[in-house]
Amino acid sequence: MKYIIHAYDHTDADALTRRMATRPDHLNYVHQLKENNQFILGGALLNPDGDMIGSMLILNLETDDQLQDYLQTDPYIVQGVWDKVDVKPFRQADV
Repeated sequence: MKYIIHAYDHTDADALTRRMATRPDHLNYVHQLKENNQFILGGALLNPDGDMIGSMLILNLETDDQLQDYLQTDPYIVQGVWDKVDVKPFRQADV
């Protein structure tokens, strides 16, 4: 099943510093998902000024256990970068 994930960063004074410090670990983690054919697409969500305010990912996970594992192990979640994480099942249009 595919999932679309919208995750919004905390807005405290240290939020961007925490994001940038955790970013290499998050990207390595996502690279592992890609090697396992679980990562489809992702990137930073931006505000109108072009500042990073969160992330969007589309993942292909076979079981709910894999989704729950992801939600407990992504470094942006573990290190408190993301404040709110919204996960929805996603059906890709065949066009």
